[in-house]
Amino acid sequence: EVQLQASGGGLVQPGGSLRLSCIASGFNFEDYAIGWFRQAPGKEREGVGCISKSGSITYYEHSVRDRFTISKDNAHNTAFLQMDNVNPDDTAVYYCAANPFFEVSLGHQSWTSEPWGPGTLVTVSS
Repeated sequence: EVQLQASGGGLVQPGGSLRLSCIASGFNFEDYAIGWFRQAPGKEREGVGCISKSGSITYYEHSVRDRFTISKDNAHNTAFLQMDNVNPDDTAVYYCAANPFFEVSLGHQSWTSEPWGPGTLVTVSS
């Protein structure tokens, strides 16, 4: 059974940095791409970016490109979302998801083929 747990959220000031972790269990981590998503208060869930199975290819949505970095450690079944130069628009609950396909269309249904774990809240405020 696919299980994912995002963690590392908290309060960060505008311009600051935060690193989120996604710990996976119950499946062969290296056979799945990992995507990061977020849902801000009162808004629909949106994609942030994703990383290929091997970790060699990444994709980012325009809103976070050049500020966020996704990485993947297959040896430790963990993916990361490094958030730099954050702004209040980055305030949201962040989730990670697993996909047997490296699908850069983050709204594709394949990103919901496996269960999502609870997210982690990131609040950007001074």
